[in-house]
Amino acid sequence: MSKSIKFLALVGFVATVAACGNGRQEEFVVVEPISVEPTYTGKYK
Repeated sequence: MSKSIKFLALVGFVATVAACGNGRQEEFVVVEPISVEPTYTGKYK
């Protein structure tokens, strides 16, 4: 094979490995406490 075909095959292989190498990503969820708004019940309860 010619050098250019080998070079293109190598570049394609490296690009494929680089694209598949970052398949694992960490995900996180921020949980905020839920507060209930006070309700108006009159002057005296």
